[in-house]
Amino acid sequence: MRNRLIITALALLGASMSNAQPIKFGHVNSAELLQMMPEIKKADSSLLAYQKQLEEANQTMLNEYQMKLAEYQKNEATMADAIREVKQQEIADLQRRITDFQQTAQDRFQAKKEELYTPILKKAEDAIKAVAKENGFSYVFDTSAGAVIYAQPSDDIMPLVKKKLGLK
Repeated sequence: MRNRLIITALALLGASMSNAQPIKFGHVNSAELLQMMPEIKKADSSLLAYQKQLEEANQTMLNEYQMKLAEYQKNEATMADAIREVKQQEIADLQRRITDFQQTAQDRFQAKKEELYTPILKKAEDAIKAVAKENGFSYVFDTSAGAVIYAQPSDDIMPLVKKKLGLK
């Protein structure tokens, strides 16, 4: 009886496996794909311009700081104590503003980067998923991320994704 049950289970398992679709693997280099997308060039340009604006504002503040510090050092010996204290406080306040600006600028730069790149990354990811579904891929690996150390040869779906995105 027990042998019959095992044979029946094996027969059912074999029948279900024969009906299963084969697993199909594919790969794509997402970094290469993103570099081909015209949206990336536009985002890179916008991000570079934004970075330049932030750097110019920072440089303006640094120039102001250097001028106030040089003026203070030049006239420090002849200043009254009350004026010296006020000038020292002005310089210290300017140092704090510069530090605060630099931190805020880094945060804003990162937020701008995310704002610009998130829709592009989503578009590429959606295209990869659509191509995978349309072509029956079970798994698609990103070769640019180094996630696969060894794999048997698989289909490169880059041409299909490029076609989906209208890229040459």
